[in-house]
Amino acid sequence: MKLFKNLYWVALCFISLPVMAQKRVTLKSPDGNILFSFTVTKQKPVYQVSYKGKQLIQNSGLGLAFKDSGNFAAGLNMLKPIYKTGNEQYDLVLGKTKHVNSNYQEVTIPLVESAAAKRTINIVVRAFNDGLAFRYEFPQQKNWTAYTLTDENTEFNIAGNPQLRVLQFDNYISAHEGLYDKMSFNELKENKLVDLPALFEFPGKVYMAVTEANLRDYSGMYLGKHNNGLISKLSPLPGQQEIKVKAIIPHHTPWRVMMISDRVGALIESNILTSLNEPSKIKDVSWIKPGKTSFHWWNGDVLPDTSFMPGVNFETNKYYIDFCARNHIEYHSVIGYGGFAWYSNNWPGYGEPGTYADVTKPVGSLDMQRVCDYAKQKGVGIHVWVHWHALYPQLDSAFTQFEKWGIKGMMVDFLNRDDQLMVKIQEEILQKAAQHHLFIQFHGAYKPTGLSRTYPNEFTREGSYNYENNKWRTTGISPEHDLDIAFTRLLAGPTDYHLGGFRAVPPNDFKTHFIRPMMIGTRCHMLAMYVVMESYLHMVADYPQAYEGQPGFDFVKNVPTVWDETKVLNAEPGQYLTLARRHGNDWYIGTINNSQPRKLTIPLNFLPDGTYKAEVYQDDNETTKDPNHLTKQNSTLKNGDILTAPLGCGGGQVVRLVKQ
Repeated sequence: MKLFKNLYWVALCFISLPVMAQKRVTLKSPDGNILFSFTVTKQKPVYQVSYKGKQLIQNSGLGLAFKDSGNFAAGLNMLKPIYKTGNEQYDLVLGKTKHVNSNYQEVTIPLVESAAAKRTINIVVRAFNDGLAFRYEFPQQKNWTAYTLTDENTEFNIAGNPQLRVLQFDNYISAHEGLYDKMSFNELKENKLVDLPALFEFPGKVYMAVTEANLRDYSGMYLGKHNNGLISKLSPLPGQQEIKVKAIIPHHTPWRVMMISDRVGALIESNILTSLNEPSKIKDVSWIKPGKTSFHWWNGDVLPDTSFMPGVNFETNKYYIDFCARNHIEYHSVIGYGGFAWYSNNWPGYGEPGTYADVTKPVGSLDMQRVCDYAKQKGVGIHVWVHWHALYPQLDSAFTQFEKWGIKGMMVDFLNRDDQLMVKIQEEILQKAAQHHLFIQFHGAYKPTGLSRTYPNEFTREGSYNYENNKWRTTGISPEHDLDIAFTRLLAGPTDYHLGGFRAVPPNDFKTHFIRPMMIGTRCHMLAMYVVMESYLHMVADYPQAYEGQPGFDFVKNVPTVWDETKVLNAEPGQYLTLARRHGNDWYIGTINNSQPRKLTIPLNFLPDGTYKAEVYQDDNETTKDPNHLTKQNSTLKNGDILTAPLGCGGGQVVRLVKQ
């Protein structure tokens, strides 16, 4: 009997050997400022996050709920964690930075059920100097080959009562557009969905933004108030509310990302999202040409007095192509006219699907081949607008025809969902578009998650309440909202903001104009937005006569849309923001202001040695009466100089520095 007992304990110890005692696992960022702490309790795994000793995330649970196989949370054993030091250097085809040096510390924490099916899930954590990310990984295993997820119970139990900048929705169907709410964490309501990114400002000016990276074959995530904290909320698959994700194992979730710093500008500079995505799947990227584009829908399809009938025809498009060619604007958008699309359909308008559409057949008045041939002759690329409902049913034939015509890319619009099916549809569009050398601009779409590294033919996404709303909004988009976008949505990546409105008025004079919309914020504010807002296909959305001969248009013609380096020089959420971006040897500095006039100083100690010819566009004393008024000054600047930015109400300043 004694021998049997001894053998029993030897066997038990042998079976349990790989399982660690439930001790604490920690991971620090390379600079030691960010600390992730993890342990397994009887009820669920929990984690904490701190920055420079200040707790940001208190004990927060991790777990998953499955439809047919129960929850993965209680009764888990932790196997031996696997640590790794990572250093990845890579170049971006499109980005705020050309060369990225990504350093991180990583730990993989295997969790296995102590009973039942003994399923295994790994928690993989990466700590960077500017943030922390983790995800659930489902390794291949004998007794578990697929899953149906009903909830991802990832908690973010926020420490204290920080100030929030958040975009909230009532349901999962949206274009991800709205005005941001500013409130304390305790004021957040439980019945709202918080869109990502969400910005948290802790006492002592420590900032944390929560978002996600590498969203592929999974459902988009929101946050919801839960037990005085936050919990993940996943967009359900269409037609029901219970099931969020269906997947074959091996599989993994997107990264759950916390961007963290005591300098809010570091969040804007961060490349953490692209670093959490895979390298480019497009081997030959020589055809990928970022730039600016016309978009005459915004201005109301304005034409001068003509000798031809305006409409969906060659002559109307020729007018805008000629404008683009004269001013070195890389793309012209073929959209339609008067609310009706350029392709055959029986729809009542741009955004209202009917029973028939064929994007391979232009309407009878439009010769698409002639338009593309003429644009090519003029050195302009053609970019078309399409509703996704019209495009997706004929994806292969459409892209084949687009490539044959010579189209370079397209805006895919009215997506308005981020469930797993829609996420997969968008990746399929990117994949197949790349095969035909087509770029994509997603509209009515969820935020970026760094996928432009993997598919650099993704030029931009909308997902922001932008200047298109000036066509029908009674008060116009405010300079404060521009700043909200820059400190929240912009953290996720490029946004299409319908830039280029050249008719600024004082706020009290704003009127709703569907044709020739008005703007709030000065002309210099608009110029600076081309530097502040990240997009690889910025619009020049007004009509030709609104630009040519106008002060500041020379800057719009010259400003690039991709960058080799980005630095934030001044930043105060809700107040002002100054970004410096380098393209080749030249620098562009953009500053936007809220509605309170102020004067900022901009140290130029980031400049390399040498002198720069400076073109400075700024507000002046006349701007209060006429916000389109600006002054342009030429000077020579160098490292160590200090630039002064006098900013009017809703003002701005923009500087072009050309290396001499």
